[in-house]
Amino acid sequence: MHIIIIGSGIAGVSFAEKYRSFSAVDQITLITRENDGYYSRPLLSRGFSKNDIEQFIILKTFDKLRASGINIISGVEIKAINSSDKTVAINGSSREKSLQYDKLVLATGSSAFIPPPFRPYKDLFFCLNSLVDLKALRKFRLGITNQNRQPDWAIIGGGLIGCEVASDLAFSGDKVTLFHAMDRLMERQLVAEDSALLLEVLQNSGVKVLLNQDVKGFAKRKEKVCVKNGVTTEFDALIVSCGFKPRTELAELAGLEIGRGIKVNQYMQTSDESIYALGDVAELPNAKLYAFILPIRSQAHWLAGFIAGKEHDGWIPPVFTTKAKVHGFEAVHPYIV
Repeated sequence: MHIIIIGSGIAGVSFAEKYRSFSAVDQITLITRENDGYYSRPLLSRGFSKNDIEQFIILKTFDKLRASGINIISGVEIKAINSSDKTVAINGSSREKSLQYDKLVLATGSSAFIPPPFRPYKDLFFCLNSLVDLKALRKFRLGITNQNRQPDWAIIGGGLIGCEVASDLAFSGDKVTLFHAMDRLMERQLVAEDSALLLEVLQNSGVKVLLNQDVKGFAKRKEKVCVKNGVTTEFDALIVSCGFKPRTELAELAGLEIGRGIKVNQYMQTSDESIYALGDVAELPNAKLYAFILPIRSQAHWLAGFIAGKEHDGWIPPVFTTKAKVHGFEAVHPYIV
């Protein structure tokens, strides 16, 4: 049997390693656009206070995964999934070919969500959704600090990632202004009391927090970028952090059923019985997306067991909690998950 996995995040790699532990003979091919190896996405938002982050963040090199019997095709894009003949078309690195599968696992994860009003200005801001993004941000920041000054950042979005990045930049000595559309921070994860505590912690760290903000767009002014929110304020750089969007495009083109994510049953199976979805991109029958480390790893290990014939009941979400990586902040109440 040949199993193809699309995606080299925690879902794809955890599945591949677990399935290899069940079967030494089946062929496993993991296809990814990444080139840096298997890395910890949660550590991206601590990427400014750790000088060796580019090395520290890598959990396993692709060569190490290959040595464990997993075929890795890196630095490529999937052009299409053809479910009728069970093939995926890939291109990249001056190559183009089609691969046959018996089972296909979609672990494509999510991309940064850019609100429609911001999309015309995409050349004026950064996002932080990958190691490539982090390297670009660190390179920009180094250019400023090499001038013997600290950058002045605007962060748009006071959710989990926005607050974590604001905290880490401020912890590293930078000036940060955080714009949030709602009346409190991390309203999807925290009760009101903890949102207030988080606000106090960020403000005490030097972050300027602006709530109830209606950001209209951005502009370029000489070497500065501007945020338009009734007034126009200049910054060295902008980071848009407004949540995530599951990468469903390939699945949709393949004719799979799509909702917020790729719709799956309790067996992580899509509307095509030979194709499964895991992680950020998988929408369960309860309409939930489980975009957290523990349930994603649980899904991946369960699916490996299911395809290997060792699991028979449907996947059940484990009990789990999350935690914001904000310097000096500890929530008093349980997070909303």
